[in-house]
Amino acid sequence: MSFVQLLLLQLLAHILTDFTFQSYKQAKDKNEKGFKSKFLKWHILIMFLSSWVLSLQWQFVFASLFIALTHWLVDGFKPYLNQSKWVGRYAFFIDQGLHLFFLLIAVVVYSNWFSMDVIIDMPLSEKWLAILLAFVFCGKAVNIFIKEIFRFFDIRVGNTEDLPNAGRLIGLTERYLILVFVFVNQFAAVGFLLASKSILRYKSEQEEGFNKTEYVLIGTLLSFGFAIGSAILVQLIFMGEAA
Repeated sequence: MSFVQLLLLQLLAHILTDFTFQSYKQAKDKNEKGFKSKFLKWHILIMFLSSWVLSLQWQFVFASLFIALTHWLVDGFKPYLNQSKWVGRYAFFIDQGLHLFFLLIAVVVYSNWFSMDVIIDMPLSEKWLAILLAFVFCGKAVNIFIKEIFRFFDIRVGNTEDLPNAGRLIGLTERYLILVFVFVNQFAAVGFLLASKSILRYKSEQEEGFNKTEYVLIGTLLSFGFAIGSAILVQLIFMGEAA
């Protein structure tokens, strides 16, 4: 196993634990209660197990413990970040930045001090791992990133009580389609998808009787931006490498 493969696997473990496997209710409870949250210990246990299992190495257990411990500390103190008038609006991004910083330290230290003796051979190349990571990231994780960006810029719209679930599903579907289109070099299809969505959204807004054009436009651009950016990043890093 290479350093890049191990790093990609740990990033996958982080995204699965912090976004895919965690409900909105659990995340809210941890954000408000920190160390007192009943969900925090289970979240950290899942973080540890995901990190260790996906490392495919027995010796990585100590690195996984480090990742889980720092994750516990960051999440435990997050309510203080949220309540701070100076950094409260940056809390989500600081939280994620710290998690990724400690994860990187663990992978770098482990790769320099231990041999990569895997339990089973890694079945995926670095490029295929990166593609898998892009698809997982562009699922629930991007929905949450978009929500936090809206909150950061205080972007709101009126009556959208009936939209969240449908909106998340539409966003997830469009991002997966974009990733496929970019990976198979069909960029024209991305433009067609954007144009089709714009027409349908415009008609829907006129029928519903209230204007949320700017809200929808920003959400669409962010959704497309994350998907296109993720796909192009993978293409640039692994340019010329066979999948």
